[in-house]
Amino acid sequence: MSVAYLGPEGTFTHEAALAWAACRPGPAPAVVPLAEVGDVYAAVADGTHELGVVAIENTVEGYVVPSLDAIVEARDVVAVDETVLEISFDAFVAPGHGEASEVTAHPHGLAQCRRFIGSSGLTPVPAQSNAAACRDVGPHQVALGPSICGDLYGLTTLARGVQDFRGARTRFLTLARRAVARDLLAAHRDDDVARGWRTMLAVTPVVTGPGVLARITAAFAGSGVNLSSLITRPLKARDGWYVFVLTVDAAPWQPGLRAVLRALLEDGSSLKTLGVFPVRGELDESVGVQHLPGGGVTRDASPAELDAALVWAQTPPGAAR
Repeated sequence: MSVAYLGPEGTFTHEAALAWAACRPGPAPAVVPLAEVGDVYAAVADGTHELGVVAIENTVEGYVVPSLDAIVEARDVVAVDETVLEISFDAFVAPGHGEASEVTAHPHGLAQCRRFIGSSGLTPVPAQSNAAACRDVGPHQVALGPSICGDLYGLTTLARGVQDFRGARTRFLTLARRAVARDLLAAHRDDDVARGWRTMLAVTPVVTGPGVLARITAAFAGSGVNLSSLITRPLKARDGWYVFVLTVDAAPWQPGLRAVLRALLEDGSSLKTLGVFPVRGELDESVGVQHLPGGGVTRDASPAELDAALVWAQTPPGAAR
């Protein structure tokens, strides 16, 4: 068995592929780097590699759009497992480097290290991946990437843990062809490691208009199924039409979700199951004040805080308070 992932060696996806392989019983599968996210999907679809691993969501930067769009569009590739990694960036320079003028990483990596970049005064330069930035780092550059890139590419560590947020995590999906997904999932049905199930769905309303989103969310609430994520992606070349990509805490064979799927079909929606997998690496269950959007208020806010945060939106322009 072989597992494709977004290369080169040293990406966070490489780490996730190795972590997933290490948890699997039996001989460890080979992990093979590919150049593009689309290449991973294509290699799984045509059977070149039995499985693939791709990043899907980061707790700082949100969904990885190329991966999300690829799984929505894939005809024969679905997610059958997930791996969650804590993400930490180190800053590297090449041996014999000169004075640095640029900092390079994947765009998501640059976005997660804004404070370090701002304090350094270096010009950000996007790279295809964090590992590629480390592999190809120039004498005038600082590269940001996983700690394993230091030994892997013979680099000198300039600073450790330069990311803005401690505890940031990324979810990675394990991909397989639909023809073998059922057997892979069957192996987990009675697995004690699985604390629950998560399903990703693409719901496309055929009939649109006021209340369409409310009808979809109400179907889940009415059946007692937790809807943990909802985002929209545009239908290709169709202005104003969208696919709702939903993540729910249930499996399609469980009565609650099965009832929801039937109701959505009867309501005229188009459905596609993007993935079903056991919940293995949970994200943080609690949300502290430091995680909330700045400038917002909660029910514990004082009258002065409430007025400062909300009154500007309640007062018409030019009107006296």
